Order: sequence, then structure tokens, then C-alpha cells
Amino acid sequence: MITSALPTPPGRPIDDAATAWALAARGGDADAVDHFVRALHRDVIRYVALLCADPQAVDDLTQDTFVRALGSLHRFEGRSSARTWLLAIARRAVADSHRYTAVRPRTADVPDWQLTVERAQPRGLPGFDDGIALLDLLDLLPDERREAFVLTQLLGLPYTEAAVLGDCPVGTVRSRVARARRTLAALVAEAEQAGPSARRRRPD
Repeated sequence: MITSALPTPPGRPIDDAATAWALAARGGDADAVDHFVRALHRDVIRYVALLCADPQAVDDLTQDTFVRALGSLHRFEGRSSARTWLLAIARRAVADSHRYTAVRPRTADVPDWQLTVERAQPRGLPGFDDGIALLDLLDLLPDERREAFVLTQLLGLPYTEAAVLGDCPVGTVRSRVARARRTLAALVAEAEQAGPSARRRRPD
């Protein structure tokens, strides 16, 4: 089963703690700022790596996300979790970067986001033969399904909050996650039958 290979999502306790730290940081607590950044840094890296086509830009965009967030803490009121609020800022940072680079020609091709994501994820996930990892298959999913899957299954966001980030109904997020799971399960079964040298293809 594909679910056996999933890392355990962070869950609500971490969300509650990060939100509390964000609110304390808004009040000028320097220690809370450090706790807030440390608690959510890994999630921001994963999400930025998902959205960004250039792995070399992930660190810069992650830093930009936190710079923007810390500069906007005075406007954070805790009506959503700090993680959802922060990932929305990350999304805008990546979108701004895309708009900026769209008017500038690339000087060289770069590898996809997969390598950066793999560095941010635990190794040795169970349930895959011949060294095939879940994150090695995610880039075969359509963008919208991949984002919904990563937000809810890897980052542990509630479907309602993932819907806000994806600007779509909750039912659409659930459908995208379900279809992503089916596709990943099929890809794992296909890869295990064909072996590690099998040629990967992007599903329809």
C-alpha cells in the first residue's frame, strides 16, 4: 500500500505550537521568532521545492519567505494556522520569482525540483523495492495533484487549509489527493514489476 510509505504528517500539535510562537514573536519575543522559524523551516523548503522549477533557488526563496513573514508578523492574527499563513507567503514568493524570471532568458538548463525535495525528506521509506522512493515518483504527477498530495499527505495540512492555498473547493483537493494516490500506487506496482531500469512515463 502506498500509505505505508508516507512519512507521518506533523499534525495539529505542531500547528498549534507554531501559531503560538508566531503570535508571541509578533509581540517582540526573540526566542519565539527562533522557535517559529525552526518549527516550519523544513515545511517551507519542501513546499518551495515543489513549486519551484529551479532547485538552486530553493534556499533563496525559503529565506525570502521568512523575511516576508517576519516583516508581516504584525498583521498575523492567528485566524489560520501559522503554517498555512506561511505557506501562502511562500506561494507568493515563488510566484513573484516566476514573474521576475519570465522576462529574463535562462542561461542554462537546470535539473528539476526532485533533488532538492529528496534532500529535505527522510531516506529509506518503506514499501519500495530497488531503491524506488515516493518522492522520486511525485514529479510524474500533474502539478495540481502533486501540490494537493504534498500539502495534505507530506506536510499534514487539513484539506480545508490546502483548499485555501490551492484556491479551490475542499472536494477538489480530496479528488486530487485520491487520484494522486491511485496514480502513485500504480506507478509503484509498475516499477516493482519492471525493475529499477524501467523507463518512467508521465501519467495522463
